[in-house]
Amino acid sequence: MRRVTVVALTAVLGSFAACTSETKPTSEASKMPITGTWQLVNRTVIEKGDTVTTATSKNESFIKVINDSHFAFLQHDLKKGKDSVAVFVAGGGRYSLKDSLYSEHLEYCSARNWEDNDFAFTLTLKNDTLTQSGVEKVASAGVDRVNIERYVRLKP
Repeated sequence: MRRVTVVALTAVLGSFAACTSETKPTSEASKMPITGTWQLVNRTVIEKGDTVTTATSKNESFIKVINDSHFAFLQHDLKKGKDSVAVFVAGGGRYSLKDSLYSEHLEYCSARNWEDNDFAFTLTLKNDTLTQSGVEKVASAGVDRVNIERYVRLKP
């Protein structure tokens, strides 16, 4: 009798533990390892039938930082704004990632008419190279284009 009680109690406690244990959603487990800091290598923009590919300029720097829930991007000239090509661009917000579908909600941006827009991209990751491609549409800025960006992971 004692053995039956112990077995029954163990089964009940095991069932209770299984019901209350925390499990990660499957989408968390299937995420690509994209967290980190990424340096832009080149960008291809396709707009109104024209395709323009630009490599990273030796006069500017563009990085994207991604953590578990947010992204941020920063671009600036390397002459500290002291010539005619001075530039500073920044933005960021929340993102989601399911398999290779990466969606950004731009909450903050130095180009304020881009704020509160959503962008859907497809990501590919090969070794330390991240490629992001998708359509950028911002009606208030007159933007409707395909944007393909290639980044390399910066080492800590």
